[in-house]
Amino acid sequence: TLDLKADTSLGYSMLVNKYYSLDKNYVPDNLYKVSQWYGYGSNQLIEEIYDAFIEMCEAAEEEDLKLIINQAYRSYEEQKDDFETLGEMVAARPGHSEHNASLAVDITTDDVEDENFEKTDEYKWLVKNSYKYGFILRYPKGKENITGYTYEPWHFRYLGKNLAKEVFKSGLTFDEYYAYYIEK
Repeated sequence: TLDLKADTSLGYSMLVNKYYSLDKNYVPDNLYKVSQWYGYGSNQLIEEIYDAFIEMCEAAEEEDLKLIINQAYRSYEEQKDDFETLGEMVAARPGHSEHNASLAVDITTDDVEDENFEKTDEYKWLVKNSYKYGFILRYPKGKENITGYTYEPWHFRYLGKNLAKEVFKSGLTFDEYYAYYIEK
C-alpha cells in the first residue's frame, strides 16, 4: 500500500487517511481532558477543538438536542488495538486515523448505538450545522469508494470554521477537497 506522510505543518487541514499517515510517536499538542458533561469515558481532545465542540453543543442544546463525545483522541497503541479487533473497513491502521491526530470526534446522544445515530434529530442537525463550528461529516454515505471507509454517521472531523464551510459548500468529501484544493 501507498504510505505517504501526513503534512502536519498544515495543522487542522492535514489529511490523515489510508494513504497519509502520522509518525508512530506523533502526539498532538494541547490535549485537554473532556469533561464528563460532554463525553463518555476519559476522552481527550485538542483544546481549540474541544472549545468548538462545546460551542456546537450549546447551539444544539438550544434546540433540545444533546451531543456527547463517544471517542476523541486515540493513541497509536489504542488505534492498533481497534484495528486488530475491527478490521480495515471499520478501523484505520495505526497512524492512519484522524483520532490519532485528535482531529475527529465520534458523536452520539443519550441511549443510542452508533449504527442508529443517523436516525436521530442530533445527526440531522449536525449534517446541516456542524460546519458552522468547524466540523464536517467525514465518511458520508455513498462515498465509501472515495474515503475507503464504511459510512460513519457519528464520525465528525474538525477542519476549523473557514475550511469546514468551504468543504461543506463544495459537496466534496475531505479527501476530494484536499486533492483538488490543498495538495494541488
